[in-house]
Amino acid sequence: MNHSVLMALVVLSPFVGFLINGLRYKKHSGNVAGGIATLAIAISFVSSILLVIDLIGMPSETRRIAISFFEWIAVDKLRVNAGFVVDQISAIMILIITGVGTLIHIFSIGYMHHDKGVAKYFAYLNLFIFNMLLLVLGDSLLVMFVGWEGVGLCSYLLIGFWFTDSEKAAAGMKAFITNRVGDAAFLLGMFILFMSFGTLNFHELNALAPTVAEASWMGSVTLGTLMLFIGATGKSAQIPLYVWLPDAMAGPTPVSALIHAATMVTAGVYMIVRLNPLFLAAPNTLMVIAIIGAATAVLAATIGMTQWDIKKVLAYSTVSQLGYMFLACGVGAFGAAMFHLMTHAFFKALMFLGSGSVIHAMHEEQDIRKMGALRKFLPITHITFLLGWLAIIGIPPFAGFFSKDEILAYAFHSPLGSTWLWAAGALGATLTAFYMTRLMALTFWGKSRVPAKTHPHESPVSMTLPLIVLAVLSVIGGWIGIPHVIGEHLGDVPNIWEHWLHPLIREVPNMTHMDPSTEWALMGTSVGLASISAFIAYNFYVTSLDLPKKFAESIKPIYNVIYNKYFVDEAYFAGVINPLVNVSKNLWFYFDVNFIDKCTYVIADLIKGMGNLSRSLQTGNLQQYAMYIGIGIVVVLSFVITR
Repeated sequence: MNHSVLMALVVLSPFVGFLINGLRYKKHSGNVAGGIATLAIAISFVSSILLVIDLIGMPSETRRIAISFFEWIAVDKLRVNAGFVVDQISAIMILIITGVGTLIHIFSIGYMHHDKGVAKYFAYLNLFIFNMLLLVLGDSLLVMFVGWEGVGLCSYLLIGFWFTDSEKAAAGMKAFITNRVGDAAFLLGMFILFMSFGTLNFHELNALAPTVAEASWMGSVTLGTLMLFIGATGKSAQIPLYVWLPDAMAGPTPVSALIHAATMVTAGVYMIVRLNPLFLAAPNTLMVIAIIGAATAVLAATIGMTQWDIKKVLAYSTVSQLGYMFLACGVGAFGAAMFHLMTHAFFKALMFLGSGSVIHAMHEEQDIRKMGALRKFLPITHITFLLGWLAIIGIPPFAGFFSKDEILAYAFHSPLGSTWLWAAGALGATLTAFYMTRLMALTFWGKSRVPAKTHPHESPVSMTLPLIVLAVLSVIGGWIGIPHVIGEHLGDVPNIWEHWLHPLIREVPNMTHMDPSTEWALMGTSVGLASISAFIAYNFYVTSLDLPKKFAESIKPIYNVIYNKYFVDEAYFAGVINPLVNVSKNLWFYFDVNFIDKCTYVIADLIKGMGNLSRSLQTGNLQQYAMYIGIGIVVVLSFVITR
């Protein structure tokens, strides 16, 4: 099939689904709306597969399908086309977005069938997919930015979907406003890069990227990439703009799986990987990215250890795993960042949907202190969740092991890495194993704490089928990126992932091959730490239930700080939000009410008075007009006589 037609189907099918459900949302039942939305995404998914098949058939150095539908902007030197590109990087993204998106749409049919606004929900979900595809397929920063803003809008609509609940509405606004801070920086980054290179096209920017690293912090490449990274911290929930993501769990659980685990939050990582030659030319920016990524991975993991809401645990886990992806980008491991992006999409979407199945079974209960021993009632959910747990804590041969191991190896060995960055990554992996085992134990294992009136039950097939598919991907999804040191022992199994991305990923200068013994040692260390941490958590929350409380009491001041999320939200309110609100109120009272309003009142009164005066002269009384004429004659004659 023609590439232009396939590209149009990939992008526009979800938009058509949005229009059909959006215009007739009051008339469509849940099953009809879900069927239309799912069919739209499925068409996009099949079209994506066909495009990727054609891409695979091309020579590795020229794998690129570029379609320009029309010229969008032509102002002086700024020329931007409505252009889309499928290459090795965007191919991965469209398969994840449409493939995982189709599964989540199917899950939503069962999960949301009881909701009154289900057709509107599916319309928003389709609109999100449309904008996400714009973001990853756009051939320039400006086309990407359209999708970037679009997914932000859809995130706001879906987080606050149940907007009659003030808490959920506030969560939507928090996400929207926090992202706007990052988006302002993204715009500045675009301005700087356009002024420096005269283009916003990705292919051209990468071709023009300096081959010599820029040492100055004030250089155009460093400033431009730093601004883009600040934009990424908003969309991908990194320090300091991560605070919106945990609150975003107020939205429906499938939304959390799609938007806040598998797709939108990875946009910042995708953007950096897409512009990897430009970022490699700014080592100062990469250093900042690595530090922020490592810090976020550890910070979010510690908070995840103290949360009781099943979705909040997974939310902080997502923030932490995104930190790993940025750590990978910061040390120049762009391929590893994309690898973890993909495996994380599988196991985290699985775990979010699994949490949705648990919440569905528990009649909307989300507190894991009121669960326990659910494996007896939810066998499919338990097994699939178990596979996701093994993947996220990095146990071989599950998907998360391969991608996380590669990140840690680069953090240790890359010229841009360091022992400290590796240690932070290893600590994050250790904490991940602890809080994810804690989640498994309190939800599915141990003694039941389910209230007597609650009768848990397994979810319908529309919800369990996506769990099974994602569970399989969480097991085998990492096998295409088997490390060379393992591949050699399996009969020279190639690293397909590395080979696929190689033409588009610029290597870090002075990068050397790691010694096999070092690689085995690092691999063994990370797996060993994760296993020990998981064992401790199991002992805490299954075999010795009194230990967690005793331990928390022994470090009560530290525990309280972590439990209260380091009081970051409170600090933002005290240092930024409340002062801004107070300044705004003062400006409103003194400048708006007492100056602008009063000025308008005075002007309005003056004009009104002049109007009344003019009106008093036009009464229609002939005698009054005769008097005016007489007065006029007297005035004129007086003037003539006096001269």
